[in-house]
Amino acid sequence: MGLGGHRIFRHTGIRIEDLQELSHHSIISYRLPGGDVVPLLQIAPSKTDQERLIHISPELADVLSAVISRVRDNTGRVPLLPSYHLHEKTWNAPMPMLFPWSISHERRPVSGSMIRKALDETLRHSGITDSSGHPLLFQPHDFRRMFITEAILNGLPPHIAQVIASHRNINTTMGYAAIYPTDALEAHRAFIARRRGLRPVEEYRSVTAEEWQEFLSHFERRKLALGECGRAYGTDCIHEHACVRCPILIVAADEKPRLEEIRDNLKDRIAEAEREGWLGEVEGLPTSLAAAEDKIAQIEAQQERKQSPVFLGLPSLVKLTARTSEATR
Repeated sequence: MGLGGHRIFRHTGIRIEDLQELSHHSIISYRLPGGDVVPLLQIAPSKTDQERLIHISPELADVLSAVISRVRDNTGRVPLLPSYHLHEKTWNAPMPMLFPWSISHERRPVSGSMIRKALDETLRHSGITDSSGHPLLFQPHDFRRMFITEAILNGLPPHIAQVIASHRNINTTMGYAAIYPTDALEAHRAFIARRRGLRPVEEYRSVTAEEWQEFLSHFERRKLALGECGRAYGTDCIHEHACVRCPILIVAADEKPRLEEIRDNLKDRIAEAEREGWLGEVEGLPTSLAAAEDKIAQIEAQQERKQSPVFLGLPSLVKLTARTSEATR
C-alpha cells in the first residue's frame, strides 16, 4: 500500500472500495477536439452504481506511474487477480489490480483493513502529531473531505464537485466541504468589493471609526435573551441588566415558554429562601416574580387581541338614510 494509496485518496477523493477496484485498465486516455490527449481515471460503479471519470493531474500521474512500476512482474505486465465485489456479493473476472497484497503466499486484492493499517503505519512513521502531541490519525474517508473542500475553496463549482465525488445530492457534497467562517467572510467581502467597483465612486464614502463603533454598539445594547430593549441607543441600563424587572423590555411572543420557566424557577427559589430563612432573597425575589407574571400577562393579552374578532358596529337607519340622500344629491 505504502504512500501511493493515501496520495491517490488525496488527489481523487475516491472511496476506499473504489481504490480496491482500481486496475491497470482504469487508466484511459481521451482525445480533445483540438487533438490534445487527456489522461483519465475510470472509477467503476460501486456505492452509487455510477461510473465516472476523473482527470489525472500531474501529481496523480506521478503516483500512478510509481504504483504500476511497483506491481509489474518480471515480464513487465501487471498480474491478473480475481476480486470479490462486496456490495454485489460476486466474484469479478481476473483483472490487473493496482493494489495487490500477499497472504499465505497467495496474491489477493488489498482489503479495507489492510488499507487502514497501511495508512496508520505511514502516519506513524511520518512523525506528524496533533495539538496534544499524539500521533495524527486519518481515515480513508477523511481524504475525500479534504479533496472536496480544497476543490470548492479553489473555485471548482459545487455541482462539478458533486459529479466528481459521485454524490446524488449536492447537499451531500456541500456537507463534505468544510467552509470555515473566515472563508465565508472573505468571500463575501470580495463580492461586495467587486459589486462596489461597478458603481460610481461618488456613491460611496468611507465610514468613520466613531460611526462604525456606534453601529456595533447598537447590536450589543439591543440584543437580549428575552426580546429587545426599549431604551434609546447610546444610553446605559439603569436596571443593571435585570431584564425581567425592567418595564421597557419588549418581550417577543415566542419567548412565553422561557418566561414561564423563569416564573416557575422564581417560585421555587422563593420557597427555598423562606424555608432557609434567607431574608434578603425573600425580600427581592417577589419583585422579579411579579414582573415576570406581568410580562406573561402582557403576551397573553396581545395574543388574545390578535385572535379575537373586532366589532365594528352596525350603522343605524338614520346614518343609512343620510348617506343615501347625500349620494342622490
